[in-house]
Amino acid sequence: MKWAGWRRVRQAVQVLSLGVFVYLLYAALQRQTALPLADLFFRLDPLPGLAAMVTARTWLPRLALGLVTLGLTLVVGRVWCGWLCPMGTVLEWARFTGAAKRQARISPRWRLAKNLLLLVIAAGALVGSLTLLVLDPLTLLTRSLTVAVLPALDHAITAIETTLYTVGPLQPVVDAMEQSLRGPVLPVEQPAFAQNITLLLLLGGILALNALADRFWCRYLCPLGALLGYLSRFSLLRPVLNTSCRRCARCERACRLGAIDAQKGYSIQASECTVCLDCLTVCPQETAGFRLRPSLEPWREYDPSRRQFLGALVAGAAGAAVLRTGVQARVRPTQLMRPPGVEDEASFLSRCVRCSECMKVCPTNALQPSVLDAGLEGLWTPHLVPRIGYCDYGCNACGQICPTGAIPALDLAAKRQAVIGLAAVDHNRCLPWAYSVPCIVCQEMCPVPEKAIKLDVLTLADGTKLPRPVVREDLCIGCGICEHQCPASGQAAIRVYSK
Repeated sequence: MKWAGWRRVRQAVQVLSLGVFVYLLYAALQRQTALPLADLFFRLDPLPGLAAMVTARTWLPRLALGLVTLGLTLVVGRVWCGWLCPMGTVLEWARFTGAAKRQARISPRWRLAKNLLLLVIAAGALVGSLTLLVLDPLTLLTRSLTVAVLPALDHAITAIETTLYTVGPLQPVVDAMEQSLRGPVLPVEQPAFAQNITLLLLLGGILALNALADRFWCRYLCPLGALLGYLSRFSLLRPVLNTSCRRCARCERACRLGAIDAQKGYSIQASECTVCLDCLTVCPQETAGFRLRPSLEPWREYDPSRRQFLGALVAGAAGAAVLRTGVQARVRPTQLMRPPGVEDEASFLSRCVRCSECMKVCPTNALQPSVLDAGLEGLWTPHLVPRIGYCDYGCNACGQICPTGAIPALDLAAKRQAVIGLAAVDHNRCLPWAYSVPCIVCQEMCPVPEKAIKLDVLTLADGTKLPRPVVREDLCIGCGICEHQCPASGQAAIRVYSK
C-alpha cells in the first residue's frame, strides 16, 4: 500500500477512535455499557496513570493499559497523538484560514512550555498533588463534554423542540423526535453542572488557538504530548529523508506540527512527529520514509536547559506544597461531601485525577466539580450537592468507574452502609417545626430501611396530631435525598453536612 493509502487508513482510524470515544461517553451517561469499559480511553492515557501511581505510592492495575501506549510510542513514535487521541483529532479538524502564515512567526522555542508543564506536573505528583492534571488532554476533553458541551446541546435541542411545538402541524413530529432522542441519546432529565461556562470557555479557547497555528495545543502546551515526545526520541522507527531529496519544501508545508525544519536540512524531529503521514503523501520523489534508527535524537533548542529543568521541578514541588497549606487541608468545609466510600480527604486528593468519569455516570447529577470548596488543590474534584441531586441508594457507579481507586469500588451492600454525611433539620425553616404545617416528605423519601428520619408527633391545642421530622444520627448515611426533595423554596429546611 502506498503512503496515500496509509494516510486514508489513519484518517479512518481517527474517525473510528473519536466515534468510539463519543459513544462510550454517551453510553456511560445512559448506563448502556459495562462501567469498566466506559473509561477505556482514559486508561490508555499514561500521564494520569503514572502521576496517580506516584502520588498514591502504589501500583494501580486498572491503569496498566497506559503501558500499551508507552510501548507503542517506543516502537513507532507519537502514533497516539496522530491516530488515536480524541482531542488531537478534534484539533486537527478545527483548521483556520491563514494559520500557516501566522504559525511561521511563532518561535519553535515556545514548545518549551509543554515540556516545562510536564516537569511541573511530575514534581507536583512527587509531593502528592495532582491539581495540574486538569490540563491532561483526555481529562480536559471528557470534563468539558460532560459538564459543558453535552448539557448545552441538550438544552439547545429542548429549546428547538419547544419552539417547533408552537406550530400545530409540527407537534406530532416533535413528539416523535423527543421520544426517539430522550433516553437512547439524551438523558431523561437535563443535567446541570457548576463551572459549565468556565469549562466551555477553556475548551473553546484551546480550539481558538488553532487560529495561530495548526494544532497549537499539541505543538506548544500538551503535557501528554511532551511525555510521548520524550519517549519518541528513543523510538525504533523514525521518519527520515534520503539523499535524493530536492528540497521542494512540500513536506514542511504539509506538516501540521511543524516537525520538519527546512533551516536544518529538512530534518524530521521525532519528538514532534505524530506519524500523520502527510509529508510522505505529498513528497513527489518519495524520498521520505521510515527507517530503523534506534539512536537518541539530538538536543533541540526548545529542550529545557539544566536551570529550566531544575526550576520547573522546584516550582512544581513548591506550588503543590503551597496548595496543601490552605485551611481546607486541616478542616473540611461542612458542605464538602465526597462520593460514597471516601474516608480520608488527603488520600482522595492524592488519587483523584479530575477525569470527571464519576460525574459522567452519576444518574442523579449529584456529583459536581468543586471550584474553591476544597481549595485550589481540590479544583474540579467531585463533590455531592444534594440540592441538585442525591446519591441514589441503589447505585454504586462512581466507585465502579473510578480508574484510580480515589472512590472505592464498593459493592452495593457496602455502598449502602457508607456514610457520606449527616442530615440536620433547620427548625426555623421546616414547615412542621416553624409553621405547624404538616409535611413529612423527607421521612417518606428516606431510603434507609429502618428510616433514618423518625417522626416526633406533637399534639396541638385543638387535638390535631402534627408529626415533625427528627434525624437519627446512628442511621443516617447522608445520601441527600431528603434535602433534594424538601419542598422549602431556596435553601432546604433539612440539609446534609459532611461527616
